Amino acid sequence: DFKNTIIIMTSNMGADVIQSNFEGYDKLAEAAREEVVELTKKQVFDLLKQNIRPEFLNRIDETIMFRPLTKQDVVDIVKIQLEGLKKKLAKNDITISATDAAIEYIAERGYDPQFGARPVKRVLQREVLNELSKDILAQKVRPEDEIIIDFKNGKLVFENVVPVEPVNEENK
Repeated sequence: DFKNTIIIMTSNMGADVIQSNFEGYDKLAEAAREEVVELTKKQVFDLLKQNIRPEFLNRIDETIMFRPLTKQDVVDIVKIQLEGLKKKLAKNDITISATDAAIEYIAERGYDPQFGARPVKRVLQREVLNELSKDILAQKVRPEDEIIIDFKNGKLVFENVVPVEPVNEENK
């Protein structure tokens, strides 16, 4: 039964048009962005009409074109991914946080104009999870530790914030 079914189809058709039109998109004013989006949408939809048979296109209820991600969008995606990582590590009583510099670095490394933010997860896996896992296995990171991910000297570093022991009145 195909009632109430939504089928989402994606295509890379027009990817070259999108990539060239959106060069420097981040730096444009909002009105100029809208203009670029409308021009690109027209060009991409014209390409669809040239390459896909009209009888197929007429059966599609709606065709949309996604806007490219801005740098801030990618930063937000990194923050969301880090929240997921935070929750996983919290199950082992490990707390993590990341500095703005670390988030910016991951966003920069994890964004590809051709693939969008898909590489963010791979960068997090390779440069955060894998390295943190090594530290956990080497017992450099233990339960109840608080780790700050920072970006220093061209790479991510993990700083273990040692919890301060409460002062015991008897030991004075």
